[in-house]
Amino acid sequence: MGWHCSFAPPSSALMRLAVLAIFAVFCDGGTTSPFVRKIWPSVAMPFDSDVFATPPGYNAPQQVHITQGDHVGKAVIVSWVTPDEPGSSRVHYWSEKTQEKKHSEDTVVTSYKYYNYTSGYIHHCTIKDLEPDTKYHYVVGSGHVKRQFWFVTPPEVGPDVPYTFGLIDLGQTHDSNVTLTHYEQNPYKPKALLFVGDLSYADDHPLHNSLRWDSWGRFVERSVAYQHWIWVAGNHEIDYCPEIGEYTPFKPYLHRYEVPYKESNSSSPLWYSIKRASAYIIVLSSYSAYAIYTPQYQWLKEELPKVNRSETPWLIVLMHAPLYNSYNYHYMEGESMRLVFEPWFVEHKVDVVIAGHVHAYERTKRISNIAYNITNGLATPVSNPNAPVYITIGDGGNLEGIANNMTEPQPDYSAFREASFGHAIFDIKNRTHAYYAWNRNDDGIAAEADSSWFHNRYWYSVEDSS
Repeated sequence: MGWHCSFAPPSSALMRLAVLAIFAVFCDGGTTSPFVRKIWPSVAMPFDSDVFATPPGYNAPQQVHITQGDHVGKAVIVSWVTPDEPGSSRVHYWSEKTQEKKHSEDTVVTSYKYYNYTSGYIHHCTIKDLEPDTKYHYVVGSGHVKRQFWFVTPPEVGPDVPYTFGLIDLGQTHDSNVTLTHYEQNPYKPKALLFVGDLSYADDHPLHNSLRWDSWGRFVERSVAYQHWIWVAGNHEIDYCPEIGEYTPFKPYLHRYEVPYKESNSSSPLWYSIKRASAYIIVLSSYSAYAIYTPQYQWLKEELPKVNRSETPWLIVLMHAPLYNSYNYHYMEGESMRLVFEPWFVEHKVDVVIAGHVHAYERTKRISNIAYNITNGLATPVSNPNAPVYITIGDGGNLEGIANNMTEPQPDYSAFREASFGHAIFDIKNRTHAYYAWNRNDDGIAAEADSSWFHNRYWYSVEDSS
């Protein structure tokens, strides 16, 4: 265990604030940040906020977003909504290198009804055979309502390809807007975003107000229309509500957010994998069956041995509910999934597991709890150099407020925790090293409240910095 320290009572409130501003409080585990976020209501931005503005023109495409469209990064899925009628389903695109105009009509158009709401026409167009590490411009819509955007494809997959990911969950409160602004201005300039679930929080509004799906799509368009966001489904995407006659889980989410799950032989868009630069990213579903014999269990069992660490050294797992969490909110909700999957994470030397759900921030040490059986009583997490670091980053801003009730004392496995909103980056340098940093919203844009060097578990299995 770690060590305790205490401060003598200061002579004034001012001195107390000064001490908190300078020092961290070290508990049994790592660091519990003394930073105390100012408490103000977590309020959804009103529908007339400028960040929700609809583009001008009849039936103009809106809520434009992109994600990876195949397993290796040579395709992109472009999605958008036309509110009044289907309109054009064609995407025109061209490379900055050649300027040759092309178009794709590989488009699925769908819509859905949820209680008393009917969606617009949702388009998902896949553009294939793209060149690596290339800037492309693309246009959706036609006539007077054409809208132009751009994206950059990832580099060719390879072991020493540097690449920077952003880490976030969001919502659509004023805090969410601050988080997204900070992310957009991050000096590391992340190239793609790992989104760990909880998008619109429509289900937190009366009757699961589906207009909040539309407003959220317009809110994040300023980023996700230009860079790939990798999607994970959270509990706020379930939208199961028998009281209003809605019995189909994930209905709005699955209609709106297309992912390339079939490319990794998954039977569901709720769990899948992609390669991107030097990373192999596995997305899991905390709210789908994962016990033995279930489709998700069987898929992951077959998927992990496929990872070639000579090609993609960095093995990253994304999910929504954290497996390790020292906050009293959602405490041990991930325990059953941990029991099923943690031995595989250790066996295959997963580098990092990133989750959301808890509306605060935490980073663990490299630990595992896989020794227990029904007779030996070994149920305490222990240091394990083959284990992942677990990151909880459910702190993007949400309607439910910050999670500020922590278990005490801080567990030994917890390296750093803080009840604040923010975002993080994971900056892969090469096959052996990656730099990780978490930014608190209350700081300046470039201020890092927590950071660590990661050493790859396969290529350089030494102790990480704390």
